[in-house]
Amino acid sequence: MRITCIGGGPAGLYFALLMKQQNPAHQITVLERNKPGDTFGWGVVFSDQTLTAMREADQKTADEILTAFNHWDDIEVHIEGRTLRSGGHGFCGIGRMKLLNILQARCVELGVDLRYECNVDDDEGLDADLIIACDGLNSRLRQKYTATYQPDIDLRQNRFVWLGTSRLFEAFTFDFQKTEFGWFQAHAYRFDEHTSTFIVEAPDAVWQAAGLEAMSKEDSIAFCEKLFAKVLDGHKLVSNAAHLRGSAQWIRFPRVVCKNWVHHNGRAPVVLMGDAAHTAHFSIGSGTKLAFEDAIALAKDMAAHPGDLQAALDHYQATRSIEVLRIQNAARNSTEWFENVERHARLAPDQFAYSLLTRSQRISHENLRLRDAAYVAAFEQWLAAQSGIAAPKPVPPMFTPFKLRGLRLKNRVVVSPMAQYSCVDGLPGDYHLTHLGARALGGAGLVFAEMTAPSPDGRITPGCPGLYTDAQGQAWRRIVDFVHAHSSAKIAMQLGHSGAKGSTRLGWEGIDQPLESGNWPLISASSQQYLEGVSDVSRAMTRADMDRVLAEFCAATERAAAAGFDWLELHCAHGYLLSSFISPLTNHREDEYGGSLENRLRYPLEVFRAMRRLWPAERPMSVRISAHDWVAGGTTPEDAVLIAAAFKAAGADLIDVSSGQVSKLEKPVYGRMWQTPFSESVRNRVGIATMAVGAISEADHVNSIIAAGRADLCAIARPHLANPAWTLSEAARIGYAGPQGLDWPRQYHAGKQQMEREFERQRASSAQAGGLSALEQANKALGV
Repeated sequence: MRITCIGGGPAGLYFALLMKQQNPAHQITVLERNKPGDTFGWGVVFSDQTLTAMREADQKTADEILTAFNHWDDIEVHIEGRTLRSGGHGFCGIGRMKLLNILQARCVELGVDLRYECNVDDDEGLDADLIIACDGLNSRLRQKYTATYQPDIDLRQNRFVWLGTSRLFEAFTFDFQKTEFGWFQAHAYRFDEHTSTFIVEAPDAVWQAAGLEAMSKEDSIAFCEKLFAKVLDGHKLVSNAAHLRGSAQWIRFPRVVCKNWVHHNGRAPVVLMGDAAHTAHFSIGSGTKLAFEDAIALAKDMAAHPGDLQAALDHYQATRSIEVLRIQNAARNSTEWFENVERHARLAPDQFAYSLLTRSQRISHENLRLRDAAYVAAFEQWLAAQSGIAAPKPVPPMFTPFKLRGLRLKNRVVVSPMAQYSCVDGLPGDYHLTHLGARALGGAGLVFAEMTAPSPDGRITPGCPGLYTDAQGQAWRRIVDFVHAHSSAKIAMQLGHSGAKGSTRLGWEGIDQPLESGNWPLISASSQQYLEGVSDVSRAMTRADMDRVLAEFCAATERAAAAGFDWLELHCAHGYLLSSFISPLTNHREDEYGGSLENRLRYPLEVFRAMRRLWPAERPMSVRISAHDWVAGGTTPEDAVLIAAAFKAAGADLIDVSSGQVSKLEKPVYGRMWQTPFSESVRNRVGIATMAVGAISEADHVNSIIAAGRADLCAIARPHLANPAWTLSEAARIGYAGPQGLDWPRQYHAGKQQMEREFERQRASSAQAGGLSALEQANKALGV
């Protein structure tokens, strides 16, 4: 084949040499706009995974790169005069120029035609069977064929400048400095025997307030030297971007996502690779990694589909786009963490550093323990002390106690409220006693009853529970008494009115589908139809309706208190009645209860305040909110902060942070712990306790969330349906036997011992099967 790579960066050079190695008969040309010795940037970092793939693809090149690596194991975090260090991270860095030189020499050795100072604007006139557009972030070919590639470019908030220094950092170093303008941070790491990369970053507003926009390059470097003088220890900062002038050296990171990666122009396919196809924020060190892995993937696909270029390109795009999206999701989490340093800096330095280490959600609590057990043990003891316990041994964060008002929970695990559709006329019976009682015995600190209606027309389905009769109150009292008598768990009531989403079938008979008969009238903030053309149409509430519903919530609150519930939550999320007032998607009122967010909150706050006055002062009260409607024009995460602040001012003790289910037009972005960032934002910006929900399914998830200060409690839903003793099982799985935060029923002790033995055997087997990491194996082979 005749292959032309436009761009002589890592992606283009590596793909060229892999294809030439694969078949020396290929005619491969690399067209690079710069001179051979030109490069912009300083050092780059690699992961073990990337190095393993490179050794499989071309061991000679990988070995040359490896011998030029600088290795370090530790991360240091400097903040508020403290240095916090953790090890086992296994970084390796190399100068970008050195890396390019190795790739260039290998290309020449294999017979690749390298041409420099070739400024290629487009693919016209290129005589090739395949064109690789690896011409970087500002790819001209991507711009030319925008209609095909459909790029989505998100310009991030922070400004950063990429500098170098002769100060040799022995650990990957993060240094945070608070100024009168706001927070600045530095990312620094050594990449050869003389030089370290030194990236300075700050939010755009902080950068502008500091006057950096108007400074010359020299003055802005002097500003950074003064700001980071302590960590630089007398060393200077330098820039190798001599072609840049003034503030242009400070840039905002653009995250690039392309819907398609291949353009067919009737001549040769034009394929995106590297930064031209995608970008991931530098804070997770993935740009060069992705470029190499793109090249490896396409070369493999070409070899796997000889003579069928289209099949190779289809497989390349299908598989790489998924992997890149995974990396970009992690990079997004990391990006947003650095964009909000001011928020995280409200944490104590110990927790701030932990939050930094786990910011992308790729590194979890147990992963950190594998890297540096001593660091995690010391942190766990510190965190336990913040909860008021002085444990002689480390306590996993999920098993630390939590106190709110006069209530103390033994641990941070909550059984989430989950609809069971198993009541008759709103009356909970033996099923609910068994269901909630089993989960209270299962080790969770707090067990929630499902959303319970304050009136018959407030139910979602005929099978949903109520608290609008004395008989229902007595039935709930029976369940509460059982939980208190037979477990150390606490039990919570969640009150909510279904609004426009009511009068539907049981979940397994057709969720959100209207009843075939016996429907009841629906009310909401404004007239609406939840499922267009399917659901019954609700009518807008009158003032009389609002007074009636408020009184019903108050009566239910009094019954909940009399039943002995330890905790009360008001449901203001997911498109139900009170949520319909808050979301602009469902509130179109023109009176004092519509329009601005302040007005839309007016009625839910009226209800909450009335309930809080009736609810015993020593017992906590929380509010569940939808932090994001996932629909344009709906509630946003920024609105969620204001909503939470309003409920805090009204007396709420905790915000249960969920999202969505307000509109069927929603397009949520799912993933592991996908709603936790909303909880973290509310918690650390509003200064109120939060509960995280959504795809939290392992002890590792809970430990990471609590330890990083992203929430105070974690609500676990579906795992608790499958395993009522989820908390006890997860404790055994991670090897924690208590006693802090863990209370096995005496009747279950035989099962406890068997479970602990089985998980201990599995952990021992796993440890025995484990070996050296890919990087350690490569180092050992080379004697490094």
